[in-house]
Amino acid sequence: MICVLFLLRLLVFIRPAAEALDNGLALTPTMGWLHWERFMCNIDCDKDPDNCISERLYMQMADMMVKEGWKEAGYEYVCIDDCWPSHQRDARGRLQADPKRFPGGIKKLADYIHSKGLKLGIYADVGKNTCAGYPGSLGHYETDAQTFADWNVDLLKFDGCYMDWTLLGEGYINMSKALNQTGRSILYSCEWPLYEWPFKQPNYTAIRETCNHWRNFNDVYDSWSSIKTILDWTASHQDVIVPSAGSGGWNDPDMLVIGNFGLSHDQQESQMALWAIMAAPLLMSNDLRDICPRSKGLLQNKRIIDISQDPLGRQGYHTIKVDSFEVWERPLSQNRLAVAVLNRQEIGGPRGFVIRAVPGWKICDPQCNVTQILPQYKELGVQTFKSEVVLSVNPSGTALLTITPISRFRTYKLHWQDTSVRHKQETIL
Repeated sequence: MICVLFLLRLLVFIRPAAEALDNGLALTPTMGWLHWERFMCNIDCDKDPDNCISERLYMQMADMMVKEGWKEAGYEYVCIDDCWPSHQRDARGRLQADPKRFPGGIKKLADYIHSKGLKLGIYADVGKNTCAGYPGSLGHYETDAQTFADWNVDLLKFDGCYMDWTLLGEGYINMSKALNQTGRSILYSCEWPLYEWPFKQPNYTAIRETCNHWRNFNDVYDSWSSIKTILDWTASHQDVIVPSAGSGGWNDPDMLVIGNFGLSHDQQESQMALWAIMAAPLLMSNDLRDICPRSKGLLQNKRIIDISQDPLGRQGYHTIKVDSFEVWERPLSQNRLAVAVLNRQEIGGPRGFVIRAVPGWKICDPQCNVTQILPQYKELGVQTFKSEVVLSVNPSGTALLTITPISRFRTYKLHWQDTSVRHKQETIL
């Protein structure tokens, strides 16, 4: 019965996604840094100059992204969240940065970020005010879009506070059109479904046509309980949200909190692994000036990032839950499969999981090559459909694997004749 259900779900998940927003951006999940979870709305630069929301903070993060290998690893956006503007628009009705905290203005900051080979993201809101009470974009969509373009901004995170939920879709669509009309390529990060789910199931076809990625659920906190809640919501709604994801548009489960205070190393590995399986934007919210080497190594792990950025562009899905283990699987290019085995038990020590229980293990008939990426890199070698490989998974930890099928057939050229090629297939037993 499990296999039948898996195949039925697979047919749903491999169907073509709805047409994406046609701006040529986010062809793979976005990677970068975002201030909100770690620095929130700290605007007291007199008492806390190193951590307040100011141009200095973003310049320092950009410096670290270049110096410490983040840019090379693929993280390219430095993103401002809420609390950056002045409380009043200027005389022409345009948003303006707080003059004390951003004395050079956003255009100067964008120039600095671009000089590092990085891109700048900014925050605004579809409603009357932002969530922190700063001016929203309602009634100013065209003006704000053009302002961001004039500043050479590269990404807009568009929140959904202080807005009648029945008007959310219209507002998000209007800002999408306004951004495209500027002629500048600005990646569009929406929160449309997050604010609509309490009232009705959102229209993901329309959302994908409007946005490059979109938040569905609650803000992430620096805690394991928050990560678990996001995973549970995603698993319970995957039949609705997974088909919408693909090149140009992605489900966004919110920021990576790796390198902060609330997660153990095993839990950090779990967030990184599951965000890669979910084809989620990898937007870190941490202090890159002071991050432990182990967290840095995890965030810059090339093999995990390769899963995240896989060109097939399919979001993974939760396939089974058994004995407090969860299995999540993501189809990859070249007929490969990424598998995350999460140990949801939070007592005791490491537990064994027989890899043959993974539904996608059928691709190992007759043989496959298995690589373990987390918790330690291991080449597990050639396996068969009947292999009894046992993974050891720590409490709240995750084993992350890639599985590459070894073809049943070998194809080779027989001879040329009449400008066509004939092939012979030989069964490999």
